Amino acid sequence: MVSARGLEVLRAIVQDFVETREPVGSKSIVDRHAFGVSAATIRNDMALLEDEDLIEAPHTSSGRVPTDKGYRVFVDHLAEVRPLSPAQRTAIASFLEAPGDLDDLMVRTVRALTQLTGQVAIVQYPSFAQAHVSHVELVGLDTGRMLVVLVTDTGRVSQRLVFLPHDPAEEDIFRMRTAIADLTVGRPIRDGAQAIADRLAAASDARAPHEALVDVIAMVVAEELEEFRQDRLVMAGTANLARRESDFRGSIYPLLEAIEEQVTLMRLMGEMVADEHGLAASIGRENEPFGLAEASVVAGEYDASGARARVGVLGPTRMDYPSNLASVRAVARYLSRLLEEDENAR
Repeated sequence: MVSARGLEVLRAIVQDFVETREPVGSKSIVDRHAFGVSAATIRNDMALLEDEDLIEAPHTSSGRVPTDKGYRVFVDHLAEVRPLSPAQRTAIASFLEAPGDLDDLMVRTVRALTQLTGQVAIVQYPSFAQAHVSHVELVGLDTGRMLVVLVTDTGRVSQRLVFLPHDPAEEDIFRMRTAIADLTVGRPIRDGAQAIADRLAAASDARAPHEALVDVIAMVVAEELEEFRQDRLVMAGTANLARRESDFRGSIYPLLEAIEEQVTLMRLMGEMVADEHGLAASIGRENEPFGLAEASVVAGEYDASGARARVGVLGPTRMDYPSNLASVRAVARYLSRLLEEDENAR
């Protein structure tokens, strides 16, 4: 059983190790923190922490460093999520100000978060499985090219360039737009995709030329709607892993593979258990089932038209958890507010 002072010693060890990258000894704790006891007493507290597998010696005659279990106790019981400074809040507002669309907002979000934390930043797209198609636009360009634009009621915008076998007349474009809108607008994405599938299944060679063009456009729209239903991540700051490679006990290649594949990170973020504030942390060996035992993930939840998704950071276990939790919480709240304002404006 660790005493209250022992837990405060753990807090001091975590904070000093994160700051200095050096193992922490009893003398440095006495010098840097106002415990009001001798170094010998601190050594006894450290021995108890070591018995509980909360700290360890990286080599003989060294100070102590936190274990993954020690970081977990620190995050659960000792880490105070500090408010961001006015400068940090201004930076978030500046990064996320007046995004062009949802895709732009997602990119800006991870850029802001990686700037704040120095870690790899991750944001999940909100689930669009229940979103409705709110608008379809077909824009004729030149030499058989057409821009197909889809918009959902959750703010997702898709633009796809389509090559047609011939240039349609204006009245054909109008009929094509009307046909696609009848199949999709006002319907959930899943229903719109099914309506298109039913149309294509009933296609015949006897259709009018403009109907054949509708089928071409419909196939493209179906592909875009299917992509809307896919879980997606946006990330930034991968180069930070290389700069912090010395903070990892082993190879960073599993992390790079997870970033490239995305599926592993989506599973991990989906299974993290959040606290009452919507914050979650998965630390070190807790990530072993995902092949990421060398890393920690800190995440917060944001709301997009009732759909919950996560934004977070990935980095070494030796990270500044209070600051990263504060940054994730602030960005998640700002993201929720922006999406709510956008929803109210529609």
